Amino acid sequence: MNALFVLLIILALLMIAVAKKDGIRNLFGLLLNFGTIFVLITLMSWGLPIWILLPLFSFIILALSIYMSSEDGETTNIAFKTSVIVVFGLMIFAVLIQDIGQLQGFAVEDVDELENLSLTVGMNFSTVAIAVMTISMLGAVAEAAMAIVANLSEVIEQDEAMTVNQFKAQRMIITQQILGTAINTLFFGVLGSSVGLILWFVRLHYSFAQIFNSKLLMADVSTMLLGMFGIFFSILLAGHFVEKNFTQAKK
Repeated sequence: MNALFVLLIILALLMIAVAKKDGIRNLFGLLLNFGTIFVLITLMSWGLPIWILLPLFSFIILALSIYMSSEDGETTNIAFKTSVIVVFGLMIFAVLIQDIGQLQGFAVEDVDELENLSLTVGMNFSTVAIAVMTISMLGAVAEAAMAIVANLSEVIEQDEAMTVNQFKAQRMIITQQILGTAINTLFFGVLGSSVGLILWFVRLHYSFAQIFNSKLLMADVSTMLLGMFGIFFSILLAGHFVEKNFTQAKK
């Protein structure tokens, strides 16, 4: 039994203790998502077209992440619709980032680990890089969409006499709060995972140009920025959908 397995057990127990039935449902959804990603990786390794696999499996992962996290049909429908639009739109940005940055493959910092391994794996690592960027932003997009929709729905339920102008004011406040916390969470997560690499650059006295052209670091930064854009657009779009429904209900 290693440390990772112990942490998984503790996480499962805490989720069940705090959320009860919802916690079990979320754990089951997490297990299904893990299996889905495993299947995606397997099919990619078999050489199936990534341009078919990536949209299909992104759709499945978003559906599992959102619909397994809540039983509120209206909330999940808006969050899912928002997430699909944002993710499929940002896939285009992922392709452009990869085309400009050429972030695929391995970097010079990987030489020691790859020295005794064969690099003739027969895969297009450019498409792999696009898949990594897309999959990495799925959770952030779905979480941000669910958070804004759930909070705005709660505000509407608590004040049935709320006017459209009052709702817009509340939407702006909640948007700012969720946007700030979600982006900070993503930023510090990526920063924490890159501390070892940053220390490598510092101790080996890399110049700014070398750091800026580091494939490993720029791949992480690109993924982080894509996730931030995903959070931003999902919050704005989900808020717009909730406001549209609220305005129609008032009429």
